[in-house]
Amino acid sequence: MKFLRMGWRWWAKALGQKASKKDHEADKVAAIRTLIFITYLITNCFIVAGVIRHWNDEPIQIFMQSTPSTRLNNSMV
Repeated sequence: MKFLRMGWRWWAKALGQKASKKDHEADKVAAIRTLIFITYLITNCFIVAGVIRHWNDEPIQIFMQSTPSTRLNNSMV
């Protein structure tokens, strides 16, 4: 229990200055800052995953084969 309380205190200090003189209010602000940090972290993970996924993508070559009926229709236009 003491380790959790000490860890929370260090984490709250790492997030920035204490938002209020009351510990209860400061803990709420630290929890909100933690949620914001987690959303930033998740967003950055998705960005990095997308970059890694598309790293060195080679262009896809698409070959179209025309059929005789297509050639006739195009020549009539």
